[in-house]
Parts: sequence; structure tokens; C-alpha cells
Amino acid sequence: MRPTLSLALAATLLAALPAFAATASLPGPPFPRFTDAQALKAQCDRGLAGATTRLHALERHAPDARWNAASDDLNEYIEDVSYPIELAENVHPDKAIRDAAQACVLRWQEFSSAMGQNEKLYRAARAVKPVDAVDREYRKSAIEGFEDAGVGLPPDKRPRAKQINDRVTDLGQQFEKNLRDDAAKVPFTAEELAGVPEPVWKDAPRDAEGHVLLGLDYPIYFPVLERAEQGATRERMWRARSALGGDANLKLLGEIAQLRREYAQLFGFQSYADFVLRRRMAESTVNTQRFLDEVKAVLTERELRDIAELRQAKAQHLGTPLEATKVERWDVAFYTERVRRERYTVDQEAFRPYFPPEQSVQFVMRLAEHMFGVRYTPVQAPVWHPDVRAYAVSDAATGKPLAGLYVDIYPREGKFKHAAVWGFRNVATRNHRLPQAALVANLDRKGLTLEELETLLHEFGHSLHNNLSATRYSAQGGTSVLRDFVEAPSQMLEDWVYDPRVLKVFAEVCPTCKPVPDEMIQKALVARDYGKGIQYGRQHFYASFDLALHAADAPEPMALWARMEGATPLGHVAGTQGPASFAHVATGYAAGYYGYLWSLVVALDLRTAFADRLDPAVGMRYRQKVLAQGSQHPPKELLHDFLGRDANSKAFFEWLKR
Repeated sequence: MRPTLSLALAATLLAALPAFAATASLPGPPFPRFTDAQALKAQCDRGLAGATTRLHALERHAPDARWNAASDDLNEYIEDVSYPIELAENVHPDKAIRDAAQACVLRWQEFSSAMGQNEKLYRAARAVKPVDAVDREYRKSAIEGFEDAGVGLPPDKRPRAKQINDRVTDLGQQFEKNLRDDAAKVPFTAEELAGVPEPVWKDAPRDAEGHVLLGLDYPIYFPVLERAEQGATRERMWRARSALGGDANLKLLGEIAQLRREYAQLFGFQSYADFVLRRRMAESTVNTQRFLDEVKAVLTERELRDIAELRQAKAQHLGTPLEATKVERWDVAFYTERVRRERYTVDQEAFRPYFPPEQSVQFVMRLAEHMFGVRYTPVQAPVWHPDVRAYAVSDAATGKPLAGLYVDIYPREGKFKHAAVWGFRNVATRNHRLPQAALVANLDRKGLTLEELETLLHEFGHSLHNNLSATRYSAQGGTSVLRDFVEAPSQMLEDWVYDPRVLKVFAEVCPTCKPVPDEMIQKALVARDYGKGIQYGRQHFYASFDLALHAADAPEPMALWARMEGATPLGHVAGTQGPASFAHVATGYAAGYYGYLWSLVVALDLRTAFADRLDPAVGMRYRQKVLAQGSQHPPKELLHDFLGRDANSKAFFEWLKR
């Protein structure tokens, strides 16, 4: 038996839901139906064969005015036949299909790394004469891609560069698979779960002794950390999640770091960070470290003050002497929420009745409709699980189709465990190609807290970047921007959920939903800044660890983590294995995790343009000058064009001190 959803069943399920009645078709091709692992492998074989044929044709193409388009034709083909398989690896309910997808993605990596060293294509890219700024940026990116893949290395070094690229991809896949497939459960008695909202655990499975078995997905994990009265309960849950990936992932990460260092040294760089950062907004390791030092100088006092307040709260709660009370890492969420409830009378759990998950998705879509002049229409389309919804995105003024969006928001075994967007098909205006993306999350079916609604809007921002892109070439579409800019459009929107006027839009998608009182929002807005020192101190630690891991010595990950975390105010907990679940560093954010803080600087500067967060004129200008542009112009140019000035960090540091 296989749990793959048939097309007929998908249509029946969607038709049975009035709120999702189909009124349009999905722009672009339907998502491929992978009936079983063998069928996926066959599609993989056909895709690679087709790509090879097209690659050979491109090799014969003259470096004329049509070369960029011909090169992008190949990129489009690769997107269409390989990117859905990469998504299936992370979301498909059938483990055999996920495993087959993982094997296929590795084969595509081998194809890509070989193509990156193709001298014929490299010479052609260098010979092309750009006709305008867009073509010039396309050519620049193509040339840098070839050079970073090793085409310019001495012939005796190129095979090793390819081997490393392929091996790092394989290791990164194994790392993520270990996390996806980890179905660990932590047993508790009902008494041990005192304080945890009953809906979180009452329907959970039991073991033979009657213990409640709780998984580690976010809708379970965070309520336990934030509400469990017993410190031992929080500690067991925290330690279980800190053990995800375990020794196997630590070993994988150590090999990845060593291979990346070797790769950079093939090119004459001392460290992988030096190799990567020369292509980013930050421009160098020195600039990145200087930025992190500036952030730390502002954060340090605030983080210490936050911890002192939590320590006092814990002492009062337990009736222990202050001098004998220590705040542990599993205490932070619990006492932060406790202080917020007592000081600001804000309880995140109290927001769940106001934000049902399906309506929350419709709410963020309605915000986009108000701001950016678009429309979201539910459609019938092949999907990989009954929970998945599909939407057609169109321009409100003209009715012109713009994009397709899949939404997969509930946790299940074997699924990607965090929240992310896969922009698996990019736009290309030159041939009327329309983009598609998948928003993947793990939300509580009983409703969202305000913080979870903020996370949903953040991820939705990535889907907007894909869906509203209008670039000439697919290779420049959507989130193909520099890594230290890619989070900015999403982070900019996070603040919207704290605006009472914005939240009143919820009534437009759910007239029967009880409106969240303005007073709750105002209190949450005030309380949001509480704990900022600890929160962003942690982000600073992650960024610093990532940078140090990719330094010239590429130290062993666990020893580095223990040393660096041990120097933070809360210290390191012996026996925990934090780096084993740090998937960002094992994969795409290598020497780039600082980008979350760097992008936040950009995001807060962008936010200054929205005096009225629902202003459609500003929203349309933002859509056209930032979202629509993808990477066909450098980020600094996009920011200047939208803001009417050079970007700066003033708003960020003012906000950080607030």
C-alpha cells in the first residue's frame, strides 16, 4: 500500500470544501504525480537525459544576442524536471518516494557540478555582449557561477572540486533526512504535563504504561517549553530536541566543514567564509565580523538584563534564594512567557481561538491582495497530500495570471519539520513563463499564536517574492537574490501582525471568527520587545558559530559549539548536541547565517516606507521595484530605487536598542 493521493480523490476532497471551491485553473504545469519510487526514478532518468541533450545543443550555440535566452531555456527545463523532485524529498508522505527523490537530487547535483565546469559554456558566457543592464547582470552571474564551480582551476584540480561539490550535497541530504525521519517520542505522565494546555497532549498516543508520548514537532514542543510547570518536564523535552540528529549528524557536519575548507583552498582562499562572502552584500569576512561585533556591542547589556529578570522570576516562582537560582536553557521560554503574562498580561496561547489555521492562510493572502494588487483563488490541482491546498495568483486590475502557490501547513511524519518556501519554478517574462512555489509549515490545527501568525507571514513573504517576480530570465527570478538579502522581504512583513488595523482584515476572510481585541494586540506589541536581548543574542551566536565553523581551521563542530556557547551568558549544557540539528549550516546557509541579521537591517529600512502598512500605492511600488526584480539588478540598486536613497542601518540599531 502507498499513501499517494490519487487525482480523483484530491478532486473529491477539494470539491467537498466550500471555502476552497475551484474557480480557476492553476497557472503553469500541474505538480507531477509520483505514483511510486520506480516512477520517480523513471522521471529522473528522462529528465537527466533531456537535460543532457539540451546541454549539448547549448554547447553548439553561438555566443550571440540569443545566447542568454538559450542558456535560460536550459535552466527552465532543469527547474521543471528536477525542482519538484527536490520538494517531494521534503514533503511527500511516502518514505520510499522521499528516498528515491533524495537519490535523484544527488544525480542532479552531479549533472550541475559537471555543467559548472563546462569550458564551452564558460567561454560563450564571456563572449556574449550584453544589450542592457539585465543582460549584463545575467552574464555576470553566469560567469561567477562557472568560476565558483571550478572551470578556471588547473585541469588537475577540477575533478577534486567536482567530487567535493557532489559529496557535500550528499552529506547535506543525509543530514536533513536524519532530521526528517526522526520520529522520537518523549513519555510523560499527565501530572508531569501540568500547565501544558490539554489540547496539546490529550489526543497523543500512549505507551503500554499509559504514558503520553509527545513528538518534537513545533505545535507540541513549544507549548511544553512555554507552559509546563515542572522544570524536569521542560528539561526532558528540551534535551530530546537538542539530541536530534545526534552523533551521525555531528560526523556529517564535521566532514562538510572540512570539505568546504578544502574546496576554498583549491581556489587560493584560506577559508570557505572568504570564498563565499566575496560574492555577497557583506563583501568579505572582515566586513561580516565587523557587523556582528557591532550588533553584539548593542546586545550584550540587554541580554544580561533579560537573564537577570528571568532569574528573579524563577526565584519568585520556586521560592528559592535569588543567589542560589540559575536560569537553564529549558527555563528561558517558560519564564519569558510567565513574565509577559504577569507584566503585560499577554498569553500567546490565548490567541489561538482568534486565528484558525486555514483562515490564517487566507488572511495573509488577503493582506497581499490589499497591498500588492493581486488575487488568490483556490483551485483544483494534483497535490501530494490531502492537507495541501493550491491557489492561482492573478493581477487584480487585469485578471492576468501571475503564479501558482501550494500551501502545506500541518505536521506529519517524515515531513520537513520547520517552515520554508520552495520556489520550484521561476518566472521568465521573455516567454510568458509563470512561477510556482510551495509554502510548507507545521502549524497547530487548533489555531495559531500571534508569534506563529508572524512566522506564517514571514514564510508567505518568500512565496510573494517568487509569485510576484517579473524577471526576464528564470535564473534571476524570485529568491535567486544574494543570500544576505533573501530574508529581507519576509522579515519586513513580520511587523504587520502587530497592527490592529491590519488584523481587522481577518474579518474579511472569516466573518464568524471572533475579532482579536485591540487591547491584546497593543499589549503583545509592548511585550514583543521583552526578551529581545536573549532572542537576538541567540541569533548572534548562531551566526558567529557558522562563521567560525567556516574559518581557515574548520574546527570540529561540537567542540567549537561547546566552547562558543560556553562563553555566552547562559552557557553550554554538557551532553547536548546543538550543531546536529543546525540544518541551515549543513546546507544552503553555509557561512551565510549572519544573513538573517544582515537582512533584518535591510528589512527595517524597507519598513520605513510603509507609514500605512496597507497603503496600496506604496505596496505596488514595492512590488514593482523590489519583488518583481528578483536578482536582475543588485540589491543596493533595488533598495535605492524603492527608498529614494541609499539604504542604512539607522532603523535597525534604533529598534535593537528599544
